[in-house]
Amino acid sequence: MLVPITDDDVPEIVALMNRAYRGSGASAGWNSEAAYLSGDRTTCDLLREDLLAKPEASFLKWVAPASDVLLGCVCLEPERDRTYYLGSLAADPDRQRRGLGSELLSAAEKWVVERGGTRVRMTVVNVRDTLIQWYCRRGYRLTGETEPFPYGDDRFGTPLRDDLSFVVLDKAVAERGGDCVRAPIGMRSHVS
Repeated sequence: MLVPITDDDVPEIVALMNRAYRGSGASAGWNSEAAYLSGDRTTCDLLREDLLAKPEASFLKWVAPASDVLLGCVCLEPERDRTYYLGSLAADPDRQRRGLGSELLSAAEKWVVERGGTRVRMTVVNVRDTLIQWYCRRGYRLTGETEPFPYGDDRFGTPLRDDLSFVVLDKAVAERGGDCVRAPIGMRSHVS
């Protein structure tokens, strides 16, 4: 079940994101960024700043229905043309490899469709090949667009490599008349 977070949820969300994105050893998920980014993925202050800077975005937590245990989180931000940007997707690393991430992603896509969205767009660090392949198996496509990595901005951690960038993926999530709503990939412009 996806529900909006409150300020009281921020510390638990931050802990989850840091374990999911930067965990190491027993607390590392299968898709940890720790090999090429060090430090925390976020802090309570940074997450609160992001939430205030993007009032139209919905930061959601995914909780187990019977227990209210935090299983994951995602941020969904409306863009243009009924497209939503998906970011900060994190599933509890201790519960990964059981389909949890796929369920969370499906729930996020359903949430977008329920609000009239037809596409989901995201960026992924270019060297996260396994994660990119995971998204592609779930219907996402590389658009061919890239965005620069914010070197010098330690909000996302400290880069351990000098070749990082973001690749853009997208997916049509709503159907109209049985045909997927999909714009030609080569026709999209670069989005910063």
